[in-house]
Amino acid sequence: MVKREKSRYIVQSVVKALEILEAFTDRDDELGVIDICNRLGLSKSNVSRLLDTLQNRGYIEQNKITGNYRLGLKSFEMGQIFFKKMGLLKQVRPVMEELTAQCDEAVYVAILHVGEVVYLDMVETTHSVRAISRVGWRLPAYCTAVGKAQLAFLQEDELERFLSNLTLKRLTANTITDKEKLRRHLTQVAEQGYAIDNEECEEEIRCVGVPIWDYTRRPVASICISGPSSRVTDERIQKELAALVKEAGSRVSRQLGYEIGISLHESDH
Repeated sequence: MVKREKSRYIVQSVVKALEILEAFTDRDDELGVIDICNRLGLSKSNVSRLLDTLQNRGYIEQNKITGNYRLGLKSFEMGQIFFKKMGLLKQVRPVMEELTAQCDEAVYVAILHVGEVVYLDMVETTHSVRAISRVGWRLPAYCTAVGKAQLAFLQEDELERFLSNLTLKRLTANTITDKEKLRRHLTQVAEQGYAIDNEECEEEIRCVGVPIWDYTRRPVASICISGPSSRVTDERIQKELAALVKEAGSRVSRQLGYEIGISLHESDH
């Protein structure tokens, strides 16, 4: 039997479609048609057909305000399959279980996606008074502890781009609805190393969250403790919960190679 070269079976239209998906990065989360044409060296008609196909399948979506394109929910869902099988959730689940055992409050892990947070997993408290599970929910990043914990550590240009396209909607009496106030608040979050949702997303629910870092020294997710305001008090946050969740976040980050990333970066200097 004659062995055939794999390269002879490459379908160029599939390659170009994948190159479009790969063009979207943390720094370029939205691209216009002309941007994509210039990067791939394709005509506008070819790019438009590929975008239409990807959009029809949910891998690309169009920002109705700017007209630019960004990764769609299907791309996110495919990424989560990888996460569940190989990465983040496998590493974080034991840490979540231990954290819940320590504080007996619900613990969540979430990621940032197109200005929202998506809750991926949860470990429940033993208390009879508890909130409804948020697993699978998409909520605004600016009013959640898991969202603010990641927003606070974005690069300055990334944060400015996020804020410029942001509409701050009031969900509770405590929701921050002023962009300058939010910017100052995120600076405080970065300085103290953790974020608090002070009934900003849902009344009578408070959360304390921190980022999870990977080997590239970027926040890839966040972990938080969540519970009713009667139990998650300021005093308890200061004396117990903040330290516990920071240690949990550090443990997962180390497992994802964060300290290795720091060492590699320092060796370059």
